[in-house]
Amino acid sequence: MRTDNQNLFYSLREKHPIFTYYGFDFQIDENGTLNYSFDFRIGDTYRFEPLMQLQPGNYCRRNIDDNLLKGLIFHIGMIELISYWKCVCSPVIHIRNYKLNEEQQAFWLKLFHKGLGEFFYQNGIDTHDIPFITFSFDDNAIAIDNFEYQQIATSDRIIVPIGGGKDSVVTLEKLRIKNEVVPFIINPREATLACSATAGFHGKNEIIILNREIDPQLLELNRQGFLNGHTPFSAMLAFHSLLAAYTTDIREIALSNESSANEPTIPGTDINHQYSKSLEFEQDFRAYVASNMSNVAHYYSYLRPYNELQIAAMFANYPDYFPIFRSCNAGSKENRWCCNCPKCLFTAIILAPYISEEQLIAIFGEDLLDKPSLLPYFRELTGIAENKPFECVGTVEEVNKAINMVIDKYKDKYLIKKYIDEK
Repeated sequence: MRTDNQNLFYSLREKHPIFTYYGFDFQIDENGTLNYSFDFRIGDTYRFEPLMQLQPGNYCRRNIDDNLLKGLIFHIGMIELISYWKCVCSPVIHIRNYKLNEEQQAFWLKLFHKGLGEFFYQNGIDTHDIPFITFSFDDNAIAIDNFEYQQIATSDRIIVPIGGGKDSVVTLEKLRIKNEVVPFIINPREATLACSATAGFHGKNEIIILNREIDPQLLELNRQGFLNGHTPFSAMLAFHSLLAAYTTDIREIALSNESSANEPTIPGTDINHQYSKSLEFEQDFRAYVASNMSNVAHYYSYLRPYNELQIAAMFANYPDYFPIFRSCNAGSKENRWCCNCPKCLFTAIILAPYISEEQLIAIFGEDLLDKPSLLPYFRELTGIAENKPFECVGTVEEVNKAINMVIDKYKDKYLIKKYIDEK
């Protein structure tokens, strides 16, 4: 029996058989700010022209090679188009001007498949019985087997993407003990700027900033009922970070993805909300950059050796961040913890062994361990329910270990009492 979305999937693919990556454009102003845009089209019906602006601040590289920028921006377009392609899931993606070899196509097909695993699962769409995607190219397209990046980065600084949560705070604080670090923020908000300021970066010229726009027409198609859902955000960050590195003459990019990101969200499958934070993606991405982009930057996760409990223990040493860090997606636009989602609850659980009860309640503004409405999420996080939440949370094992570390201290809390009863 097909789901409604399965029928919609087939219908949209039939109606919109070709999605075209038509091209991109870029300009650099006198301050070194890089403005770039893309042109994506669904047949002759829909056109998307998302705009991006990269502000390198005080780190601007002056000897920019346009040919090198073309290679980097082309690849950013490849990851950005996923957000637009997914609304119709056209069976053919046609790329103008450039062409991918078989190895490159294999990389992108895998990223589409695994990076959109949650998208298809949540929408009830099965893609196993059809050819998923075929790439096509103009006859005179230029191969992008390897752009020649002759300008090797000379700066020994390290770029640290800042998301406003505890993980990037730990990376920033640990690395800046012995290194000169540079925060990189996509679409700055209060928490990301506050975390950077607390680390000593007080002006926007001391931060690399990317202002990234979603074309409003995509939002309109979402409202009209076209397909919508999760895309691999961290893969997008990876490709944009290469551009940030090149335009600032910095080679090192230190992410904050922990070992827990490797665990599937749906047990027994390769469906993982955090796929583009996983070691598998990180290794694939590094190999792609080495083979096809002359290893223009070194992308790695500083926190990969650590689990969530170890990271929480480290974060507990930085109380200045307690009032300002935010990990809640639902409340991010208002710079608050919503206190009603799996991410808020997970953060409370994982911090509970390492900070006082008073500190824990002060962070969220209420006692999440004593909140009955969070019981369904609690069961998902602890493995009592079948599946984990589709959120960036730790493993079931880590959550259970954290609870058992505080089970005596918090045995009178509603969720802990339920845990004792059900386990």
